[in-house]
Amino acid sequence: MGKKGKRDKKGKGAEKTLAKMEKKVSRRAKKEEEDLEALIAEFQSLDAKKTQVIESSCPPPSPRLNCSFCAHPERDELILFGGEYFNGQKTYLYNELYIYNIRKNSWAKLDIPNPPPRRCAHQAAVGPTAGGQLWIFGGEFASPNGEQFYHYKDLWVLHLATKTWEQIKAPGGPSGRSGHRMVACKRQLIIFGGFHESARDFIYYNDVYTFNLDSFTWSKLAPAGMGPAPRSGCQMIPTPEGNIIIYGGYSKQRIKKDVDKGTLHTDMFLLKAEGTGKEEDRWSWSRLSPSGVKPSPRSGFAVAAAPNNRCLLFGGVQDEEEEESIEGDFFNDIYFYDIGKNRWFPAQLKGPKSERRKRRRGRQAEAEAAGGEELQLPPPQGPLEIVKEVVAEDGTVMTIKQVIPAAAEDRSGSEEEEEEEEGGAPGQPVEPCPRSSAMVAVKHGVLYVYGGMFEVGDRQVTLSDLHSIDLHRMDQWKVLLEMDPKTQEWLEESESDEEEDDDVEGAEGGEEEEEESSEEESEDEEGEQQHPAVQPGEAQAQYLARTEQYWLGLARSHMGPEAKDKKVLKVAHAMAKTFYEDPIQMS
Repeated sequence: MGKKGKRDKKGKGAEKTLAKMEKKVSRRAKKEEEDLEALIAEFQSLDAKKTQVIESSCPPPSPRLNCSFCAHPERDELILFGGEYFNGQKTYLYNELYIYNIRKNSWAKLDIPNPPPRRCAHQAAVGPTAGGQLWIFGGEFASPNGEQFYHYKDLWVLHLATKTWEQIKAPGGPSGRSGHRMVACKRQLIIFGGFHESARDFIYYNDVYTFNLDSFTWSKLAPAGMGPAPRSGCQMIPTPEGNIIIYGGYSKQRIKKDVDKGTLHTDMFLLKAEGTGKEEDRWSWSRLSPSGVKPSPRSGFAVAAAPNNRCLLFGGVQDEEEEESIEGDFFNDIYFYDIGKNRWFPAQLKGPKSERRKRRRGRQAEAEAAGGEELQLPPPQGPLEIVKEVVAEDGTVMTIKQVIPAAAEDRSGSEEEEEEEEGGAPGQPVEPCPRSSAMVAVKHGVLYVYGGMFEVGDRQVTLSDLHSIDLHRMDQWKVLLEMDPKTQEWLEESESDEEEDDDVEGAEGGEEEEEESSEEESEDEEGEQQHPAVQPGEAQAQYLARTEQYWLGLARSHMGPEAKDKKVLKVAHAMAKTFYEDPIQMS
């Protein structure tokens, strides 16, 4: 009884401390969020001018992070929404909606009136109701200089059949946050964790909320037992029985003034729904101790449901924090978690069937030539570390570290030998480069991996490539969309940039507080020309088709919402024209 009483007091003390910290962070963040609300409202006024649904074929989305990527519940399509991009100086936020057609390997952009405001690090879940629904909760909006944050607590649904957005206004939901996790399970949305950050403070959450998809009501759960510590970016898995599994995640603590320490969580918990699972006191936490080979500690991994009652974990990064810098090892491996067996195991590529038969025939022939003696294969070696260097156009050397498991190394070696014997050149394995924060979705047992990022020193490379692999066969990766990291622009921060940070609003900025001289405006435009969609050598017409909305948005932000459309079009045309050596006609 004494121990239980101490645990109860300790739990209540932690709850009080968390409540005080949340109040403190909320108070300090209020001013920042008020500043950003005006900017968000300006973007919403532009979106409000959309009066009809426009679906148009388009090039693939520009590089971006922390968007949502979901499989359409009824069609062979993948849905991408929102996200952010950082070019070294400015942060860009999006609320664009893209549809990827799996059969045609093509992209389309959907412009729908009254969409959710621009955001990143939100969560999305799909359901089959009424032809399919896409639910979105929370996320954040950042100022162009990346120093102010607005955390959303709104809930939206996209009706896929009618192509309409609807904001659901129901009281009692979670506080504003990003980095949380949300899944659809048993006619309800379940949300766990996340964080809220201001310029000086931050707080991580471990609360659980449910949203009933029939009654459209929020409930905050109070599960029995000791649950996970506060965290964001964890793995959240619904089970067929209606339970929830939580694995891993990331959080940080303030050690002293301006010094934070990050923690990679590797524990695992089961949130069990007892009975109907709809009452607050019918849920309970318990710790899981899975068998098998767990993923190495990491953050920024992506997760998805997999066939055969499994889920998967892809990629991520393990940061090594020094006093003045952070270096990370990036991954491109896959781990499966078998929900029924409570077991982790790493995925191994099997290789195409034709190549496997060829290898078996080759070994059998060698054994027969040796007089029927059994072929002695070399003993398996440890994991192979491959370091690739990519030199960007500005001279920056980007080093990509990749760890290949022993089985993959043996396989690649035998394939190279066979190709050399047949007179062919050694083949390079096709697979996504190591990365964190990738977006993943599974449709018909096929895993799709879109984008992500890796870092080299202070440089961040944001990816927009697309790969797929059949999870039933696990034979080989397919490249659906390539991207050359060397083509991505990166703007180094200079002293002059730091001095003008307060004045420069960026490509996604709003109204300026003070009038600027023509010289300052030209400097702003010069910085804004480095848009994430820029691809050196890309045809001008193709580039313009891809970034027409960018130039129009930039012109509109400079001229204000009251400017006439024709005048805005002329200014946008002039901006685009000055960007190139030759004039460009804007349709």
